[in-house]
Amino acid sequence: MAIINAIATILAMLTFLGIVWWAFSRVRAQANHEASMLPFALPDEFVTEKKEGGSHE
Repeated sequence: MAIINAIATILAMLTFLGIVWWAFSRVRAQANHEASMLPFALPDEFVTEKKEGGSHE
């Protein structure tokens, strides 16, 4: 049973390290930069139109 746990741990660690390597690779640099700029691309305030009849807020 200990061998199965060791193999599962090693596979999980290799999978994690592979994902980290992929995420920080030079190929993903442009996509990471675009994703980091997304919060700044949104408008600061949303304009809403008031409807007739008032509001219960």
